[in-house]
Amino acid sequence: MPDTPTHYIRYEAESQTHFGILEGDTIRRLDGDFIAGGQPDGSIDVLSEVRVLAPVMPGKIVAVGLNYASHLGTRDRPTEPGLFAKFPSCVVGLGDDIVLPPDAESVHYEGEMVLVIGKRASRISAADAADHLFGVTAGNDVSARHWQRDDLQWLRAKGSDTFAPLGPAVATGLDYSDLLLQTRLNGEMMQTARTSDLIFGIPQILEYITRYVTLEPGDIVFTGTPGSTSRINEGDVVEVELEGVGVLRNGVRAPG
Repeated sequence: MPDTPTHYIRYEAESQTHFGILEGDTIRRLDGDFIAGGQPDGSIDVLSEVRVLAPVMPGKIVAVGLNYASHLGTRDRPTEPGLFAKFPSCVVGLGDDIVLPPDAESVHYEGEMVLVIGKRASRISAADAADHLFGVTAGNDVSARHWQRDDLQWLRAKGSDTFAPLGPAVATGLDYSDLLLQTRLNGEMMQTARTSDLIFGIPQILEYITRYVTLEPGDIVFTGTPGSTSRINEGDVVEVELEGVGVLRNGVRAPG
């Protein structure tokens, strides 16, 4: 892998959506979606003059639960990845608000490394997983704990609108198996771990998921959150920082 990561972003400039490669404060605009092989078209944009969007708009979002020993509590160590799904309508980007549902009682942050699929994957082996991975980004698997406990399924708990912030960039060229992951709430460190602490690593996750679900380019996989989490409230700011990727920052507000 290259020594320096490449950072791909999706952004809005002059009311149009573009894809680009972020290099410091400048963006090299691409002629199409980076996952589809978009190449620099010679145009340059300035980061401060554009709006950074969620880097991908996935067709599917699959998530792994209980994938750090520090998050298990008194539960037994899992023998296979525990899966659930979120919806594309959960996705928001850097600077967008997490909107608390009006009847939500206990909504928590969950900082995570998120996998971005680059090549169609169906029933792949762990050994072939890297060939199907485009890169990684930071994500927040926002979760309503009371609905996780009380509902038949986790549709509301994990799938409410704005419950999947992503960004700011998709990074390639990193050692994804050993990145520092941190979550801050209003500037206070709440979660810290390395992705080397994952119970199931990227190859095992992708092999297991694709045994049942075909992943397409642009689909994403949340890989699990470490440690403990706590409630977020209106006016809070959550930051998820993934080494080599950047800081995903989102405010929290009530609807309306």
